[in-house]
Amino acid sequence: METVQKILLVITIIGAINWGLIGILDFNLVDAIFGVNSLFSRLIYSLVGICGLINIGILFNHIEAK
Repeated sequence: METVQKILLVITIIGAINWGLIGILDFNLVDAIFGVNSLFSRLIYSLVGICGLINIGILFNHIEAK
């Protein structure tokens, strides 16, 4: 399961970097690569969101295990 957790974390970090670019430079990398409101953009956003939610669950499970 550790490998899956690392993959989820990497996807979440990529999403955070994209949000940082939006906030600092007003540049959306996902939209620049895949197009604004394209199916692929929406899939990427959904995937990042799902990974973030799963990471929240992993965080709380990790805290409870200690």
